[in-house]
Amino acid sequence: MNIHLPRRAFLLTLAASGTALATSAQAQALVDEKDAQAAALGYVAEAKRADIKKYPKFAAGQNCASCMLYQGKATDKAGPCPLFAGKQVAGAGWCSAWAKKA
Repeated sequence: MNIHLPRRAFLLTLAASGTALATSAQAQALVDEKDAQAAALGYVAEAKRADIKKYPKFAAGQNCASCMLYQGKATDKAGPCPLFAGKQVAGAGWCSAWAKKA
């Protein structure tokens, strides 16, 4: 009977870990352009769609992946941004808080 106890403990731990991973993946959903914070910052998932009339400081070549706030790798399709806690921004995206990486 003691033989099954470690196996059960392992399976329970495995099940709990899977739930935690699923929750973490859900928490890292992509930012919706219609989200209030995103709209306020002019966020778009594709930088080429930035409103240049409203945001004249936008320049070709600027995108989330080249921003100092972007916490993903430059080659990632999406990554975390502290402006959108718990969500990811598209690497090809852009918002008015863009600042050149050092």
